Amino acid sequence: MDSLLSQNLVNSLIFSLLGVVIFWVCFIIIDKITPYDLWREVVEKNNLSLAIIVAAMCLGIAIIVAAAIHG
Repeated sequence: MDSLLSQNLVNSLIFSLLGVVIFWVCFIIIDKITPYDLWREVVEKNNLSLAIIVAAMCLGIAIIVAAAIHG
């Protein structure tokens, strides 16, 4: 019973890290294909509308990654 719990914990950690890495890579790719720097636009120029679009994009990528990992 204890080994099953530890195996589930290890699997959860591996899939969590994998999901975060895939999410981060997707975000970097989308940042590279846009004609401007997303981070600078949102943080330095306080572009609220772009921040909302980026947040929606992040949620969409996260849902796709979660569904792919869950099966």
